Formats: sequence, structure tokens, C-alpha cells
Amino acid sequence: MRKKERKLVVTFHTTADAMAMEKACREKDAPGRLIPVPREISAGCGLAWCAPLSCRETLIGLMEEQGIEREELHECMLR
Repeated sequence: MRKKERKLVVTFHTTADAMAMEKACREKDAPGRLIPVPREISAGCGLAWCAPLSCRETLIGLMEEQGIEREELHECMLR
């Protein structure tokens, strides 16, 4: 079993924004994956982008460049 580590979790107001994030990250080879929102976080659409903490600035820049609206950025212990 993988051990838990601190990750960046980006939540979104809408499923459309979550899907746009996935598409943009795939096109730009940005790290991360779409996950269900962890229980300890409440978010509008139920989907979140999970990535290493070190990618925070890269992902913020990508969202701004692509016009993707985020709800919040969280740091969570995840597998």
C-alpha cells in the first residue's frame, strides 16, 4: 500500500472547470490526476485535481492562462 503524503488538491465550482483542468494538464504535460473530492473537503462539483505540492505555481499559471476558475487550493494527506 502506498503511504500517505501531502498533496495539492484543487477544487472547482463546476464539473466543466474540473474537466477543462484535466484537458489542459494533459495537453501541457502538467502532473496530476482528477480525483473525487476528499471527505475532509467540501466542494461544489465533487471533483478535484490532485498533484504534487511542488507544482502549485505551475498549476496556478496554467489555470490563469486557460481561464479555468478554481474554488480553492488545499494541502491534504493522500495516497
